[in-house]
Amino acid sequence: MNTHWEILVVDDEEIARESVAAWLREDGYTLETVPSGRDAIEKARNKDYAIYFVDLKMPGGPDGIETMMEIRKIHPEASVIIITAYATVDTAIMAMKEGAQEYIVKPSSPAEISLLVNRIIKVKNLQRENIILRKKLSKQYSFHDIISKNPRMVKIFELIKEIASLRSTVLIQGESGTGKELIARAIHFSGDRAGKPFVSVSCAALAETLLESELFGHEKGSFTGATSQNRGKFEMANYGTIFLDEIGDISPKLQMDLLRVLQERKFYRVGGTEELQVDVRVIAATHRDLHLAVQEGRFRDDLFYRLDVINIAIPPLRDRREDIPLLARSFVERLSHELKKNVTDIAEDALKILINGDWPGNVRELENAIERAMVTARGSILTGEDFEFLSHSRNGNNGWKVPTNLTLEEMEKQAIIAMLKKTDGNIKEAASNLGIDRSTLYDRIKKFDIQR
Repeated sequence: MNTHWEILVVDDEEIARESVAAWLREDGYTLETVPSGRDAIEKARNKDYAIYFVDLKMPGGPDGIETMMEIRKIHPEASVIIITAYATVDTAIMAMKEGAQEYIVKPSSPAEISLLVNRIIKVKNLQRENIILRKKLSKQYSFHDIISKNPRMVKIFELIKEIASLRSTVLIQGESGTGKELIARAIHFSGDRAGKPFVSVSCAALAETLLESELFGHEKGSFTGATSQNRGKFEMANYGTIFLDEIGDISPKLQMDLLRVLQERKFYRVGGTEELQVDVRVIAATHRDLHLAVQEGRFRDDLFYRLDVINIAIPPLRDRREDIPLLARSFVERLSHELKKNVTDIAEDALKILINGDWPGNVRELENAIERAMVTARGSILTGEDFEFLSHSRNGNNGWKVPTNLTLEEMEKQAIIAMLKKTDGNIKEAASNLGIDRSTLYDRIKKFDIQR
């Protein structure tokens, strides 16, 4: 039986459409019939049928070709069979050119229709099996929400398993958007601290005094606005893990305070006199070159060596392009639920566009691109047309001339100001459009003293 495959028959003649439906019901298929192209298009908006039988000539509304074109806008991979009593070479060529899978002439024999449907359904079954296999492969290449089959990433997964239960400090290095926090979470939840707190802090998002209070807490009255005692992130992470993102951005004073915590596992709250002791594993991350920062005197060498006990360098997405199809389909599966969009897959032409992209924002930028395509997609499968915005964004500066009266820093500042205005101060959207991490954008806003 083929009850899981549904077929729609569209014909203004009741006898014709019910005859086709009756033949196919005998073969075990589930059938629906409608008398017009308008009804068929409305049905297609709510459901994707395995096969659409569409009559070519239907008066009083869209004809078969127009109906097929509208259906294929909704479902780009739809299998449409045009049926007609007025067969000509021209109409056959037009139907096939516009996307019809087959073209048959009335009156058709039941055997001919059964063979045709059986052949299409076999292809559909193979496509469904491929989707199931892809999902299995995705799970096979998944490690704590990180998806990769790249050899360098697989070695990182193996290293995570080895170090997960150690107390040693880990330094994760990689470009913005490569998934440094995902790696940190994988370390925490793979080890014996998995049942304890995992606390994340973005060191670039806060000014020095606020970050000090965020990390170590403060006592009541220690500064203006400190109306009560406040526990810091190190206290909250006791017996667990603290993740210090963008560690390369902290001030010299905080570098010294953090060094003491790493050495002695002790600290004072801001304005406090009681020394607190914690058992916390520290995982730090940065997109900066800390070796260079040490050489230039911007980062303490003793703190660097304390942090760099175990080093994990995440490769950028452009160096692991084989992961892009896996990641893209994973994002489609998750976002289809979050966005409540009936999008199930990505076509090959779309995957080629994604694989050939540079992705300076790495995995995060890829995810944002998938989400944008899904929001505007009209079909159940993302096609190359859904990603046209990528070529516009990559080629959109062809008519733009580089200002010769500005320094590189001033150009960067003006670009950030313009993007913040465009997004009405939305940091997440502005960072995504600029192709940088939110913490990096906070860092630039602070550096350039930009008013939001």
